[in-house]
Amino acid sequence: FLAAFLALVLVFALISVCFGAVSIRPGQLADILFGNADPQSPAYRIVMHVRLPRTAAAILAGAALAVAGAIIQAVLNNALASPNIIGVNSGAGLAALLCAVLLPHAPYLLPMGAFVGALATALLIYAVAMRTGASRITIVLTGVAMGSILSAGIDAVTIARPEAVVGAAGFLMGGLSGVSAANLKFAAGYILAGLVAAGFLAHEMNVLTLGEDTALTLGLHVKRYRFFLIVIAAVLAGAAVSFAGLLGFVGLLVPHGVRLLTGTDHRYLIPS
Repeated sequence: FLAAFLALVLVFALISVCFGAVSIRPGQLADILFGNADPQSPAYRIVMHVRLPRTAAAILAGAALAVAGAIIQAVLNNALASPNIIGVNSGAGLAALLCAVLLPHAPYLLPMGAFVGALATALLIYAVAMRTGASRITIVLTGVAMGSILSAGIDAVTIARPEAVVGAAGFLMGGLSGVSAANLKFAAGYILAGLVAAGFLAHEMNVLTLGEDTALTLGLHVKRYRFFLIVIAAVLAGAAVSFAGLLGFVGLLVPHGVRLLTGTDHRYLIPS
């Protein structure tokens, strides 16, 4: 399955780069990628400045959101958990809107604001849950409550400053049409580091899915690893949201679809 998934990624990446309003032949694409094409030609500009960044963004955002969803489902042992369910996306959206309102002449700060908002929301949820006993049920309920509050904040900003929201409307809808290489530079490092960290902690996720009591019996420091994994999921989701906007359902549905094919062992689930 891993080999098949990798082959599919490569095939669809090639289709994404070659096909569109203007078709690019495989030979042209090879010349562009290996530096044998004229940098001023329309084909070169289309591939290097539009389609290649968009394809890379799709791969990075899909991987980050899917792995973040798998992590949260394992940590909370809840099949319905995902970054948008526990409020991480709402935190990113509110932070992005506040950037648009407070710093209208610095739109380049919006992705960074979304990343910081997602991470801050996850840390706040965990801090509140810790004060009341950081069980998985407490974290879920805290996340749902926090997500509702942050969504209300988004509505309040939208009503109070509708003119500022116009610039952030595409971000709130989610999409990859406006992605550039500059947007990806900030997020790609965080996503790759988060994916590697998730791979190294796959065994701990397997233990957490057995239940808190069983995990403690097996010697796992549940609260410590739960905290580390939630931070990793927040970093992945926040980095993806920073350039792709508030995309939903990827983090919820993809882990379930992959689980049907590869099983529940996170050593195979995470890379898949």
